[in-house]
Amino acid sequence: KKKMHFSETSGGKTNPTELVAMLVCSENTFEAGIERAQELIKGSCSILLLTSKGLYAARDKLGRTPLVIGKKNGAFAVASENCSFPNLGYITETFLGPGEIVFINADGYVQKKCPGDKLQVCSFLWVYYGYPASEYEEINVEYVRNRCGSALAKNDNVAIDCVAGIPDSGIGHAIGYANEKKVPFIRPFVKYTPTWPRSFMPQNQKTRDLVARMKLIPVRKLIEGKKILFCEDSIVRGTQLKENIQVLFDYGAIEAHMRPACPTLIYPCEFLNFSASRSTLDLAGRKVIRELEGREDINLEEYASAGSEKNLLMIDRIRQHLKLTTLSYQKLDDLVEAIGLPKEKLCTHCWDEKSYF
Repeated sequence: KKKMHFSETSGGKTNPTELVAMLVCSENTFEAGIERAQELIKGSCSILLLTSKGLYAARDKLGRTPLVIGKKNGAFAVASENCSFPNLGYITETFLGPGEIVFINADGYVQKKCPGDKLQVCSFLWVYYGYPASEYEEINVEYVRNRCGSALAKNDNVAIDCVAGIPDSGIGHAIGYANEKKVPFIRPFVKYTPTWPRSFMPQNQKTRDLVARMKLIPVRKLIEGKKILFCEDSIVRGTQLKENIQVLFDYGAIEAHMRPACPTLIYPCEFLNFSASRSTLDLAGRKVIRELEGREDINLEEYASAGSEKNLLMIDRIRQHLKLTTLSYQKLDDLVEAIGLPKEKLCTHCWDEKSYF
């Protein structure tokens, strides 16, 4: 029915799913309703809508988040990660383009709206979010992470004994670094996966600290007496790293070096809620900028500019907070090259406040 709403499903409290449903139902057809929702929502909103006649799949208008169709013996499935297909016997049929809408039923699928030509896919899919076996825009996640690590190594001259990755997403970057430098790759932290979520997800700092401490188990034999370089996908709040670095030195490491696979996070994500928290000062970069400047209402562009005086000052202050021997971030140009798409097709807002559309 037109103008129907779903407030009864959440006890009167608004949530994103309910809001999207209300927008979709404000039009006379599902296709028109999906288009309306896509136009009005600033952030990413990829949609799967099950009806009595079939399934609608719609990728968000700028393609920040992915959707892919899989096929098996005439059956179809839709997912955000195509790594979900192989073990179920599905093959990747097609990747939906930005803003594309398709309708799937027992007879197959038909395109209801052609893809747009403006793409702003989230770069963090390759850096952090994505599962290693997945592909976005037909570009594999683990392949990109290896290339990121290789780029970090090419720009580095630190003397180390071995390379390690912070599990899980840091491992692919570390393998790329180790292969490029011809330095041994080791696992000084083993991840205990049951019961613990990603440490950046809880909104409460005390809970984040607990998760960071409990889920990684150190291996003393691989740490003691070593100069270790770690690759990590990113430093969001620094919650996990600070704890891990202290453990390294407690277990006898001589030096601990850190190489994040992306630049410093300075601007909160406005589209996917990646770096959402109670305050922008929870971001490690913004926290030290506040310390250096004594205020928040400043132009952040110079801090975001790799190699600038303020950028280097910010990085060194983060290094001091984390008690690292050295800290060096990936350059944005090298990250873009590792992904392999033109920069104007990537959302890099959290690093340089650039969203092209």
